[in-house]
Amino acid sequence: MTIPTSPDELDPAWLTEVLGGAGVLDGAGVVAVERTPTGTGQMCDTFRLALAYDRPTDAPTSVVAKVPAADEASRQAAMALRCYEIEVRFYQELAGTLPVRTPRAYHAEIEAGTPRFVLVVEDLASGRAGDQLAGCTPDEAAVAVDELVRLHAPRWEDPSLAELEWLHRDPEGSRQFFLDLLPQLWDGFRVRYHERVTPEVHRAGEALFGRLEAYLGADTGPSTVTHGDYRLDNLLFLSGEHRDDVLDGRADGSTGGRVAVLDWQTAGHGPALADVAYFIGAGLQPEERRAHEHDLVRRYHRGLVAAGVPDYPWEQCWAAYRRGSWSGLVMAVAASMLVERTERGDDMFLVMAGRHARHALDLDAAAVIG
Repeated sequence: MTIPTSPDELDPAWLTEVLGGAGVLDGAGVVAVERTPTGTGQMCDTFRLALAYDRPTDAPTSVVAKVPAADEASRQAAMALRCYEIEVRFYQELAGTLPVRTPRAYHAEIEAGTPRFVLVVEDLASGRAGDQLAGCTPDEAAVAVDELVRLHAPRWEDPSLAELEWLHRDPEGSRQFFLDLLPQLWDGFRVRYHERVTPEVHRAGEALFGRLEAYLGADTGPSTVTHGDYRLDNLLFLSGEHRDDVLDGRADGSTGGRVAVLDWQTAGHGPALADVAYFIGAGLQPEERRAHEHDLVRRYHRGLVAAGVPDYPWEQCWAAYRRGSWSGLVMAVAASMLVERTERGDDMFLVMAGRHARHALDLDAAAVIG
């Protein structure tokens, strides 16, 4: 199949072929499509496609499609970080092996060595999108933490993950790449946002970027599949029709809602607690985070144990969580300087930087950098 080079090429004929190949059309054909931009991501462009058919059918009335960013800077950053390739390969090779809730992929394709890719997935329109700026409640955070257990536990310390080059990548090459790049991005971040960077962000940044080699070179095992950008903007809180098939119990044995996890462009093979700390550090307002984070991490640890993860003491888990609090500051600094600049993007990255800096300082995370 051809890979569309623009949203206009997501046309009825192409979608009929894609959805027919996915086995969801029952002989119907797409005769009209209405494209609407959706989402807050800046690394690629995302559209909701409302579909009309040539006969009555149970086929989906809408799907979501992702294509390369129109913005050149975002597209080049995605190529350098292999973001498009990672998300396509995740759906092609890994999503089906994990119980974490993701939108069903109808079609995922990429042209190797180029930015050309396309991803067509289930539209979970009835789900409620998280809001990174507003934050979430402790109960919502518990649901999101439970979903991380479903991502992390099944492939915990699985040696076969190292065979997935796109996931494992080149750890030493990546370390050197970020050792060279991150100080430049930190300098640029402080210049661009000098009037809005708080003293806490300066303090935390000096502690981290001043010891970057120790941070990037540390042994951070045990390793598993990680999301890498597990935050509210990338989560949908499910209800109604999409919730019915996922009420299979929380880590503490009670039943409740689930979240669907979006945007797998930063999936990797690494320390699980970086995802946990990244989510809690930015998802909760600082006062709520201080009051509830210990219980939330305990909940996560109980979930791992219940799922069969062996030999992972609580003390090791908590130390990894403290160290993981730096991952959010790294993401806020790097992403803000690499993708297309927008007003909401500026607000979001500064909120993230502030919350993650306060988080690392509260946990004295400088003591566990390396």
